[in-house]
Amino acid sequence: MKICVLPGDGIGPEIMAQAVRVLNALGLKFEMEEALLGGCAVDHTGNPYPEATQRLAREADAVLLGAVGGPKWDTLAREHRPERGLLGIRKDLNLFANLRPAILYPELANASTLKAEVVAGLDILIVRELTGDIYFGQPRGIELREVNGERQRVGWNTMIYAEYEIRRILKVAFEAAQKRGRKLCSVDKMNVLETTQLWRDIAEEVAKEYPDVELSHMLVDNAAMQLVRNPKQFDVMVTGNMFGDILSDEASMLTGSIGMLPSASLDANNKGLYEPSHGSAPDIAGKGVANPLATILSAAMMLRYTFNQEEAAQRIESAVKKVLALGYRTGDIFEPGTNRVGTREMGDAVLVAL
Repeated sequence: MKICVLPGDGIGPEIMAQAVRVLNALGLKFEMEEALLGGCAVDHTGNPYPEATQRLAREADAVLLGAVGGPKWDTLAREHRPERGLLGIRKDLNLFANLRPAILYPELANASTLKAEVVAGLDILIVRELTGDIYFGQPRGIELREVNGERQRVGWNTMIYAEYEIRRILKVAFEAAQKRGRKLCSVDKMNVLETTQLWRDIAEEVAKEYPDVELSHMLVDNAAMQLVRNPKQFDVMVTGNMFGDILSDEASMLTGSIGMLPSASLDANNKGLYEPSHGSAPDIAGKGVANPLATILSAAMMLRYTFNQEEAAQRIESAVKKVLALGYRTGDIFEPGTNRVGTREMGDAVLVAL
């Protein structure tokens, strides 16, 4: 089981160290090799996704990523910013299916900003298309144009989806729904955008192949509202790249902290890139206080989806639940009466629970 380990920027190296410790404690045979991605890659090579990392990522069975980015690199030309490395590896490995669970652990019900009765028992899976949409559509740019009789800067992007891109992400979502509550909500903006009218049309066609799954549709603005109003109405949600980026972050905060949520980005053969849903948090980098649980849970997703090691994945997830039940909390999920710990101490607790 060959893993390309990309610690990344900010808190990335700190949280990655704990995930690697947990993987090594399982007694399985892993071959792990580290490489550079993001801002650290820019600093060392001038490229956010250097050739050496590309080779290692392509040869590996899976990629485990910490986080990338930070204000240090915000003044660089867009093509040299850390986020370009993340977009680049997703495109390079054809990781078109992003799976982001939003699960509220019972012990963290009071950490959510919503009332406990609204979010208690929450278990949503958001399936986001990851390699198309407005993020990758061409043409795009910023230039001076004649507008209203004067020269002004004009920016433009192109939202575009091909039929095959929509079909393959819908199939992933329908198959995920079959293994869960057999309910799939497809999110679009078909009343305004022709691109998402095509999305809805194809969703209806693909649904005929999955008669055991109940398909519904929802406009993205309503979906954003419903996630706050009544999130437990959803089981699996599927949507495009831009809408999915926004909705998955919104859903993550229903659970109390984005520091708790893993994610998987898969290709057609379940080779995947696994990373926490949160960012690099440069404001707390190096302080030893970051929450490593999302990265540890991302490693569990890697075991499940790429390596078919379900028992090992469940061992990690059970250990995390036990640690939370014992009252261990990093600062992002701390509340009075619990035991506040740092990054390494949380890793220690998970190892003891294992």
